[in-house]
Amino acid sequence: MDLSVIIPCKNEAGSLPSLCEELARTFTSREGLCLELVFVNDGSTDDTSHALEAVQADGRMAHTVVITLSRNFGKEPSMLAGLQQATGDYLAFMDADLQQSPKTLLAMYDLLIAHQDECDVVAAYQSRRKGGLRAKLSSCFYGAFNSISETRLEPDASDFRVFKRCVAEALLAMPEYSRFTKGLFSWVGFRTRPFEYEPDERYAGHSKWSLGSLLHYATTGFVAFSSVPLLFSAYVGALFALIGFVYIIFVFIDAMVLHNTPAGYPTIVSLLLIVGGLILLSLGIIGEYLSHIYMEGKHRPIYIARQIRRMDEGRASEWGVTTNATAGSEH
Repeated sequence: MDLSVIIPCKNEAGSLPSLCEELARTFTSREGLCLELVFVNDGSTDDTSHALEAVQADGRMAHTVVITLSRNFGKEPSMLAGLQQATGDYLAFMDADLQQSPKTLLAMYDLLIAHQDECDVVAAYQSRRKGGLRAKLSSCFYGAFNSISETRLEPDASDFRVFKRCVAEALLAMPEYSRFTKGLFSWVGFRTRPFEYEPDERYAGHSKWSLGSLLHYATTGFVAFSSVPLLFSAYVGALFALIGFVYIIFVFIDAMVLHNTPAGYPTIVSLLLIVGGLILLSLGIIGEYLSHIYMEGKHRPIYIARQIRRMDEGRASEWGVTTNATAGSEH
């Protein structure tokens, strides 16, 4: 298998037929290229499952895999599920909404093949990001992440990328529960070539990322790749100890030398509010790290696949319940 394209899907029934049509038109014209499509149905509540059944029944794409998760686990577990089932020498992640064009994907694959001695990953990044609150928050996230983490993220980089099998094996060797794939790609340290592209308009539906889910995703990235927030408590504690020491000296001089009676109530209330708020903030940061340790310690599956159905040139094979821990044993 030359190239495996991993496509997480959640409520993408409206765009899947057009996506497969575009993929077939783009890649079947490339003689000799053996393509595998790995779809991951991430707990869709629309007709995505029927659309994927139609894709496999159609037969225009000779090699397809449909992984149906038991519920919605999220994009990161879906990407891992696809990664574990993909068999290609080269692999790719792309979205199902047609914002990432199959023609762009083919150009990225060609670039990686042409420079395979010089790079291991071709990663797409947006040439122009639309303005607005999300764009500003994204810029702030990348700036903050790169300032506190030894793992550097390229601003505006996406999960849309093509990479070699050796990179996939490195990613699979890290079975952590709270996954942040952008950071994992940077952490494994393979040679990466950026690829500038401009996303198309979404073909159907709407973005599955709410502002809250994006903030949670950003928090996962911070916790997974930096321990600097944990030092916040120590630094703030040292700062306020110093302020308290200086303040005691000031009160002593004011009372004993200048014979002034300090106004205690407003000062005490203000200090209690400030210090109490910072204590709660510090506890929240520590609690976030502890929650990740707690989830890792449970050793629960990262995902559960209710069904995996593989079609290879008209031959169908099917497996029942599979998890990230048992994936591979069905082959």
